[in-house]
Amino acid sequence: MDAISKKTSTSPSAAPLVSIVCPAYNQEAYIAQTLEGFLMQETSYDVEILVNDDASTDGTARIIAEYVERYPTLIRPFYHETNQYSQGNPSVPRLFGEARGRYIAFCEGDDYWTDARKLQIQVEFLENHPDYVLTYHDAIPFDINGEYPIQLQGKLRSDATALELQKARPISTLTTVFRNVFDTLPKELVGAPLNDLVWWSLLGAYGKGKFMGQIKPAAYRMHPGGVFSMRSDKRKLHMALQTSGALANYYNRLGNDELYEYFLMELVGYSLSAITPERKVQTLLQVGKNFSTNIGKRLMTPLRKSHVQ
Repeated sequence: MDAISKKTSTSPSAAPLVSIVCPAYNQEAYIAQTLEGFLMQETSYDVEILVNDDASTDGTARIIAEYVERYPTLIRPFYHETNQYSQGNPSVPRLFGEARGRYIAFCEGDDYWTDARKLQIQVEFLENHPDYVLTYHDAIPFDINGEYPIQLQGKLRSDATALELQKARPISTLTTVFRNVFDTLPKELVGAPLNDLVWWSLLGAYGKGKFMGQIKPAAYRMHPGGVFSMRSDKRKLHMALQTSGALANYYNRLGNDELYEYFLMELVGYSLSAITPERKVQTLLQVGKNFSTNIGKRLMTPLRKSHVQ
């Protein structure tokens, strides 16, 4: 990893309660709107903003620097000389270790918040409910053609049990505020492409998730430069497959058979989705054959042991 040029201005003596973490890359057209969404927050406690520019080739770093000049005690910028994401060194969760807050609020540099009371509402809840580790709310996807339905539909617009979080339940990442409890990933999960699902699974070890429908939806921007939103369906499926495999390996090492088997089943489901209909039939026939063979072996073993001539 290259050296990080870290320009942290003089900060208030008291540690902030919340650290807003914002990764940015080539988001010159959007980063100002993102930062304004942070700055409009009305809170009764101190907040800091950590912005990570991953060697952008446009004017993103310049815009960040302009905001730092205007808000030197509030914004902590991190500038990279070479792009870290392309080298397998994503800025998060590493940035969580730089955060001084008890809570992390996450939003990438092309999305933005619309509710000035968002942080206050979410953090107040976490302060008063130690059995919860994560809060989240609605987000509306949009692109140049307009808005789309909210990201979370049906039962996902509700609270999550700790087990549901551990099972990597989908959550609108840009809406989250969670306890600052980890800054590195287990070896099995390093490089898992859907890293936010990995975070939710790890957070589930610390408590439950709270859906907060009273907060105005955040804005999730879809554009050609988006890391995930504009990927092909095939690529998204492959990313989900890799992530499930990583989580299965992790929980296998921990000896958690329930979660290990859950993610194995997810892996099987994604694998079947990724292959052609003809291959699906061949695969299912082979699975049936293997199942029958294994069951037969298990049934024959006790019979052999009990047989006496």
